[in-house]
Amino acid sequence: MDNKKIEEGVKLILEGIGEDVKREGLRDTPKRVAKAYNEIFRGYETDPKSVITTFEEENHKEMVIVKDIPFYSCCEHHMVPFHGKAHIGYIPNGKLVGLSKMARMLDLFGRRLQVQERLTSQVADTLMELLKPQGVMVVIEAEHLCMSMRGVNRPGHCTVTSAVRGCFSSNDTVRAEFLRLLGR
Repeated sequence: MDNKKIEEGVKLILEGIGEDVKREGLRDTPKRVAKAYNEIFRGYETDPKSVITTFEEENHKEMVIVKDIPFYSCCEHHMVPFHGKAHIGYIPNGKLVGLSKMARMLDLFGRRLQVQERLTSQVADTLMELLKPQGVMVVIEAEHLCMSMRGVNRPGHCTVTSAVRGCFSSNDTVRAEFLRLLGR
């Protein structure tokens, strides 16, 4: 990341809203924001596929779900955070994935400027590509601060997106089992 450009941009924003960038409380803000952006947007520096570890396991063909995975991201339209939880499930077809790796992959995709719809699809498509499972289903529930603290000002809302691939899209019973196991 180019910290100098981030700092210059933050100074322009501060001046644009009428602040004095030399004021004591704001003097180091551009540097602090640049440092924070290095963490918030670290998903650009690592390929999310690189964190997936698979294990050959030909016998397990039942649904695997990791639910209630907390995540944070930043809306690409307003550069304001959205946050919530993701539920990721798949039915193996000879390969298993390390459970924590699903959370790491979600985190890396989320730590980019995003829209929730794309984030949901990226997680599902990556698992389909790397695992070649019978199917994948991803459900993400999130509150978008661009809707909560600006615009319509509706805090507490929940936006839900889903991505269904393979047998989850072609078999209503499998999809219903996933939702039942989520408690829906």
